[in-house]
Amino acid sequence: MKKIAVIGSGSWGVALSVYLASRGNKVKIWSFSEEEINLINNEKKCKFLPNITLPENIFASNNFEDVINDSEIILHVTPSKFVRSTIKQYKSFVKDNQPVIMCSKGFEPETELTLDEVIKQELPNIEYGILSGPSHAEEVSVNVPTALVIASEYEDVILKIREIFSSNIIRIYSSKDVKGVEIGGALKNIIAFCAGIAVGLNLGDNTFAALATRGLVEITRLGTAMGAEEKTFYGLTGLGDLIVTCGSKHSRNRRAGEMIGKGFSIEEAKKEIGMTIESVDNIDVAYSLSKKYKIEMPIVETVYEVLYEGLKPKDAVDKLMTRTPKDE
Repeated sequence: MKKIAVIGSGSWGVALSVYLASRGNKVKIWSFSEEEINLINNEKKCKFLPNITLPENIFASNNFEDVINDSEIILHVTPSKFVRSTIKQYKSFVKDNQPVIMCSKGFEPETELTLDEVIKQELPNIEYGILSGPSHAEEVSVNVPTALVIASEYEDVILKIREIFSSNIIRIYSSKDVKGVEIGGALKNIIAFCAGIAVGLNLGDNTFAALATRGLVEITRLGTAMGAEEKTFYGLTGLGDLIVTCGSKHSRNRRAGEMIGKGFSIEEAKKEIGMTIESVDNIDVAYSLSKKYKIEMPIVETVYEVLYEGLKPKDAVDKLMTRTPKDE
């Protein structure tokens, strides 16, 4: 039995907790919400995953020291915009032998940094890794077979995550391309949001396939410009994550886009979904990075105009389809 700390009580944090607890580990979840703490501790329920019952060896607290103390690993699972502020609150309790594993996906909006860069700034002496891949909390929490990637420059971190996570339910692959894994996870949410808009407009499979394929091209362009390896974007944390996020009813990013395609406002979409929509929090960052690195990203640019410049979704499709012809 290992002691594991999970920072964040959203659907993904709880799903990982359920999986790890079911393998005999003792899991402590940090949450800022008293409502969620009481629900986890007293009713063994999670409001984001209402159909599952949590194992008895999961405990929740709002005390960072209590959650982190004696844990073998720390899984950080908060929305990307809260990563730095949350780390600042718990970093004084982290010991040298407690690696931090980032399970969130996105950029830090204010600085446009990837989340591994935030960890390095806030915890410069701590080993870390990035856990990513095509994985919906709704499926992991009920033992649907899933493949994930641990990306780290530290071999002992890779070995520890393989040891803790590997089973007939979760298969762990490894990568040294931390930057590529981070960027793939952050940008696929934006393309999934666009895929949702296409669904909301009642467009067909042809449009969906074109959007996903050309979206992957844009992700790869920006990722390699930022120092990632091209092959990473054709693996689990690029193409794999893009497929599952664009095509699934579980994807909150796709659902949000679908509402925009149907004419709802972004505020109405946020209220309806009730959870963080990482794509919305990161579209302006991706747009800014495309300008910074001088990368052509027409899908990202067009959805930016939909959200921030009043472009109507149907007009956005027309704009993309009538661009100057070019080689693939």
